[in-house]
Amino acid sequence: MTVLYLDTDVGIDDALALAFLLAADTAPAGIGTVFGNVGVDQATTNCLDLLALAGRDDIPVAAGVGAPAGQGNDGRVHGSNGLGGVELPRSGRRPVDGSAAELLIGLAHRYPGELSVVALGPLSNLAVALRLEPRLPELVRDVTIMGGAALVPGNRSPVAEANILDDPAAAAAVIAAPWPITLVPLDVTLDHTLTEPDRQALLAAGSPLPRALGAILEHYMDYYVGVYGRRACALHDPVAAAVAIGAAVPALAPAVRVVVDDTDGPGRGQTICDLRGLRAGRPDQPGAHVRVVLSLTAPFGPQLVTRLVGGATG
Repeated sequence: MTVLYLDTDVGIDDALALAFLLAADTAPAGIGTVFGNVGVDQATTNCLDLLALAGRDDIPVAAGVGAPAGQGNDGRVHGSNGLGGVELPRSGRRPVDGSAAELLIGLAHRYPGELSVVALGPLSNLAVALRLEPRLPELVRDVTIMGGAALVPGNRSPVAEANILDDPAAAAAVIAAPWPITLVPLDVTLDHTLTEPDRQALLAAGSPLPRALGAILEHYMDYYVGVYGRRACALHDPVAAAVAIGAAVPALAPAVRVVVDDTDGPGRGQTICDLRGLRAGRPDQPGAHVRVVLSLTAPFGPQLVTRLVGGATG
């Protein structure tokens, strides 16, 4: 049996990922929130409201690490509230007692060897959990991380992806820890998109959650016109979530040595992936515990829309 713990800074693509997991009948056993796309309090509100809209108030949500002083969300990508400015009905629910790191540790002890961690935001909560419970890598089955840029430019600096750059020290600690990691970087997530017709299909769905997602995506696609030159949006977090549960199959995913630059220089936040074997048949490197997903076997956008329109709860 595989049990999921989801760690997320609930913005627009996080919302898509959460809805996909629910529609695929792989609801997380617990969710931790973290700063990133928005502050941790807003991320927690967004998560609780989305779960309520899906009729899943049974899933515990714990608030985690907040942003360092002076670090905040400018609203360009995800809007002022992380959901494109769309106001969802308030859930009325509060997060559970205890931190996200404590929730993760509790689930790891409850389901030793069965817990899969899916991290869609900065890795701050996971780093805290590692400090609180050094045995965590022995208890967790695997970790899937949306983050990094292996062979492509970053999206927050020339070399760094946003989730890693938001807390490079945490990312360095989590990636160095001896648990099986699947890293899902910009190399693959930028290749998979939703388009305006997909958004219209969500708006026309029969359930409230996909309809809300269709409305939320308007802001996201407005932003991504500057990236793709057309109305489409990247599927960063949904791709990672789908890889984690086996719904998206990697075509190229070598196991290689990876380190994170947590210095204060121009390389801060870079995920340095040793991909020197690519031209020689892409061999896995002996002892490497990080598998870097560079491509999928099929486009993911169509599967995402089908799941959300046909299998959404609520």
